[in-house]
Amino acid sequence: MATFFRMGCCILVCAGLTRADLSVLETGALGDGKTDCTTAFQQALDKTAAAGGGIVNVPAGQYRINGTLKVPGLVTLQGISRTAPADARDAQGRYQGSVLLAYAGRARPENPPFITLAGRTATLAGLVIAYPERKITEVPPVPYPPAISARSGDNLAVLDCMIVNPYEAIHFDGAARFLIRNVHGYPDFRGLYVDNCYDIGRVENVHFWPFGTNYNPNDPYSKWVNVNAVAFEFARTDWQYVTNTFCFGYGVGYKFSTTKAGSCNGNFLGIGADSCRRAILVEGCQYPGLLITNAELVGRWGSNDSVGIEIAEKSLDSKVSLMNSSFWGPIDRCVWSRSRQTQFTSIGTHYCDWDVGGTGSPAIQIDAGRAIIEANTFREGETHVLVGPKVRSAIIMGNQAVNGLAVTNQAGARTQLVANEADQATLFTDALRSCYRVDVGSVGDQPFISRAHGREHMPHPDEHTMRWTSGNTQLRLPVLPGKPSEIELDVNLPPHAVDPQNGLYLGQIRLATLPDKPYQGIVKATIPTGTQDRVTLTLKVKKWRPVEVQPGSQDGRELGLALYSVTVRAQGATSQPASANTQE
Repeated sequence: MATFFRMGCCILVCAGLTRADLSVLETGALGDGKTDCTTAFQQALDKTAAAGGGIVNVPAGQYRINGTLKVPGLVTLQGISRTAPADARDAQGRYQGSVLLAYAGRARPENPPFITLAGRTATLAGLVIAYPERKITEVPPVPYPPAISARSGDNLAVLDCMIVNPYEAIHFDGAARFLIRNVHGYPDFRGLYVDNCYDIGRVENVHFWPFGTNYNPNDPYSKWVNVNAVAFEFARTDWQYVTNTFCFGYGVGYKFSTTKAGSCNGNFLGIGADSCRRAILVEGCQYPGLLITNAELVGRWGSNDSVGIEIAEKSLDSKVSLMNSSFWGPIDRCVWSRSRQTQFTSIGTHYCDWDVGGTGSPAIQIDAGRAIIEANTFREGETHVLVGPKVRSAIIMGNQAVNGLAVTNQAGARTQLVANEADQATLFTDALRSCYRVDVGSVGDQPFISRAHGREHMPHPDEHTMRWTSGNTQLRLPVLPGKPSEIELDVNLPPHAVDPQNGLYLGQIRLATLPDKPYQGIVKATIPTGTQDRVTLTLKVKKWRPVEVQPGSQDGRELGLALYSVTVRAQGATSQPASANTQE
């Protein structure tokens, strides 16, 4: 073997094969951020390919690229980083490391990508890609072609890169056995797109988060991304592997779509989606299914309509399996399965938060298809599982919920309920039904109150906890059949909520009228005799927003009155009321 060395370049010759390692500085590139380095970079890439392949090194600096680049097969374009450069900037706000400044393609998304991986084992590594002309004041964002793209070739790789602010970061269509690892950034429109991958692509440790942006869910730019953009999208890809990935602030975190080539199946382990309007959206998948394990799924901050996992109505022949995951934050529904041909399975998952708008939404809503819901845990909520009338089969088994699992079953005998924790209200004895108190705002109040806001404190003579009601808060109260009951509500009615239509209603019948002026104290009513052991009352109160009436308030909730406690006494009961919150 003959080995030749010269400054900045190493050429190895062995058995007729040549490999060249070259620096872009040798072909005339300048890292001053001003000089167009397109030609110098492409010359270095082409020379290395002509020599049989190798590494094109990009020393630290700011390299302006006015055109586009193609990385040939067997060639690596490599910067200095050996992990994702993240948000490393100097005192002037410029990104540090090996930085490529992309200028091509503004408002021309149909143009060639900024960098194309153009042959087998073509690799991009250790670089920062930034778009100096992109501005977050432009809403909607100005489109660009993808920052990195591949239309063919196997064993391609993007490693240890920061793609700061692209319109679309990575677009792979037709690449097999690719590897995307340690990539960070905050794409405007889409982070990663995969289609036509017929042999196991791998995505590892990819983090799409608002680097370089002061995220505010109501800022026009952040809101646009948070409603319209997609972090990860997978169309046809066969047994896709995705591990330890995360996104924040997207309309959809993980989208599974269908193209002419088909849809996805694969293994999704340790994935996360925070502040997303749809953490996971399944529009279609292959029959082997999506295996989702150890996922963290959070709704869009400040929203009332976020869904953790939505399986769209048009999704056909789908299998979605969820295991050992967690839902929390401002979520309306954790899971919403709408497809008649989908099998949804949830095992060992923790459902922390849902029904953020207080409208009675369930944690899991199965409209159609089949479902197995087993060994999950639920925090407090009005309804944990809703099984719709079109469901073909639902098995709900061995689940636990604070105050008992509450299931609304509209599918009759097609739903099997086995060994789930009992609803607390079903455990009431006749003695307890005759006289009890619900301490609103304390742990254990959820089975009795719905469509109200979260627990908090407000001044009260006895320092009680409370909840703000909405315009129509429901009270679901155990009663003794065959006897009327007296009910007492401990309330604080603010001036903004006073209205002649306010009152406590049983259906359309008003049992009690609220005072016609601000009031703190007890409101009493009589619940008529009935044949059931529970009654549902509606507390109707005029809605108001603190942000509109209180100077300096940022609270945009629609509030009613402050409700501290509810006491129920059957006619003739003389005992002191027991606490309904703590019954076992």
